[in-house]
Amino acid sequence: MFKGRYLLSAALAPAVILFFYIRKKDKIEPEPMKLLLQLAGLGGLSIIPAIIIELIGGAILGAIFGTESIIYHFLDCFFVIAFAEEGCKFACLFLRTWWSKEFNYTYDAVVYAVSVSLGFAALENVLYVFDGGFGVALLRALTSVPGHTIFAVFMGYYYGVAKKASCSRKIPLTIAGFAISVVLPILTHGFYDFCLTVGNWLFIIVFFMFEIVITLIAFFTVNKLSREDSPVSPYSYV
Repeated sequence: MFKGRYLLSAALAPAVILFFYIRKKDKIEPEPMKLLLQLAGLGGLSIIPAIIIELIGGAILGAIFGTESIIYHFLDCFFVIAFAEEGCKFACLFLRTWWSKEFNYTYDAVVYAVSVSLGFAALENVLYVFDGGFGVALLRALTSVPGHTIFAVFMGYYYGVAKKASCSRKIPLTIAGFAISVVLPILTHGFYDFCLTVGNWLFIIVFFMFEIVITLIAFFTVNKLSREDSPVSPYSYV
């Protein structure tokens, strides 16, 4: 019983800490906690369709290429796992926030995307940690949970670009913002997973270098957006 509580705390703590860090940076008009918890809940639920897509996609690729080939791992990481997880998270983000009256500042997009992503990461972490124990909790606290947060920062940045462009009726920029807000997290997530899946020491080294670089980019992006937060609409300064 006590072990279960400790495991649950260890699984949820990284997501909770990162959630409040990102929310604290929302200085002008902090988003309602009710909305953010709804987004986190939707992110957790998005695991269900993501798993279904991953199981079907992985089975198809395995039947064609075999599960041990590098082409299988490449296609599975980029076009199945990353596509399913980031795609499902983006769907939750868009459907719940795009038309929300609360979405009125550019940094809001990052808070929303991170809330969805950390809801996903928290539930995923609980499943892995209860299966693997405290060692898995520590490893994922340093890799997977921050990884999901970083992907969400990239998604949120360009989602905010799309929203601001839409409010200014800049259709090409809106479309570009939408496209990048989905594609960039998929590519980043896919490469992240591929480096770990290959099982080669060279790729492990590349992974840690890649993680350091994207962590720094995400950190400076969050601070810059927080510092330069502005209304999404030129006609409304709420």
